[in-house]
Amino acid sequence: MTHKAFIAGCSGHSLTEAEHAFFAAERPWGFIVFARNIDNPDQVTRLSAQLRESVDNENAPILIDQEGGRVQRLRPPHWTDYPAAEQLGAMFDNSPDTAMRAVWLMSRLHAFDLLPLGINVDCLPVLDVPSPGMHDVIGNRAYGPTPHHVATMGQAACDGLKAGGVLPVIKHIPGHGRATADSHLDLPQVDASLQELEAVDFPPFAALASEPMAMTAHIVYSALDPVAPATTSKVVIDEIIRGKLGFDGLLMSDDVSMKALAGSFADRTAQIFDAGCDVVLHCNGDMDEMQAVASKTPELAGKALDRANAALAATDGVDGSDEKQVREEFAAILAKLPVS
Repeated sequence: MTHKAFIAGCSGHSLTEAEHAFFAAERPWGFIVFARNIDNPDQVTRLSAQLRESVDNENAPILIDQEGGRVQRLRPPHWTDYPAAEQLGAMFDNSPDTAMRAVWLMSRLHAFDLLPLGINVDCLPVLDVPSPGMHDVIGNRAYGPTPHHVATMGQAACDGLKAGGVLPVIKHIPGHGRATADSHLDLPQVDASLQELEAVDFPPFAALASEPMAMTAHIVYSALDPVAPATTSKVVIDEIIRGKLGFDGLLMSDDVSMKALAGSFADRTAQIFDAGCDVVLHCNGDMDEMQAVASKTPELAGKALDRANAALAATDGVDGSDEKQVREEFAAILAKLPVS
């Protein structure tokens, strides 16, 4: 049974008839949910089932951005309010083992929250290394100020998710930390030299290149490709992401509807696949946009299909962690942190 190489969102708490018909006809490989799709646990569980039923695929991946801090779609009163990555990373210099344990525990708790809802992919960890004076779109979403901080704790985050049966997505490859603008609103340009990128931005992605999925950055790196952002740059994808960084997992675009990209949605989608992404991501649930994206999206086949299948097989199931004990241990670590 074939599916198209895109990930789609929907507009509300349940599928409309039009959305169900569209998904049934176009058969996206996966879905992504946002705050607009979330009310309470029973409702989200029903929505997950609806999404999978619409494409007749009980294994369809359902994604979410559940990082902690300002980027978390599940929030109180039904779910825990988690700290930002930077807060956990602040422990690293004095107690690296505690910092890594805290990150693992938080990711394991994300998995406890997500999997019962039918959500099996978390767009985490952020492997971007923040550069002083740049736009704060990454900011406290980063684990720390150095590639070593970020790579070490990013690996702990991946491990915690996978221990709970949830797949990670490393982002935003090959690095968003030098961005001078928010790519949701504008196209950032990074003018750092290749040597600077190799020293700071690339190492976390190279260190975690064996992880199953990655999300591209909508950023122009003038030293790599002075015209096209990474998402639509064959040079960046072939020579840097696949070549220098050694990532051979499933490569998805960041959201195709972000204003960093130019042109019609059909043109953007065609450029994303021409550059070498395996899957295009469309988030906002706008039907006209989704139809344009679907019109230029190929069936998931060949190496892209192999990578997608390998990604979905990249957990060993759920470990034997006790949720109550994990929450208590995590709370005990947080209680020792200084109040920011």
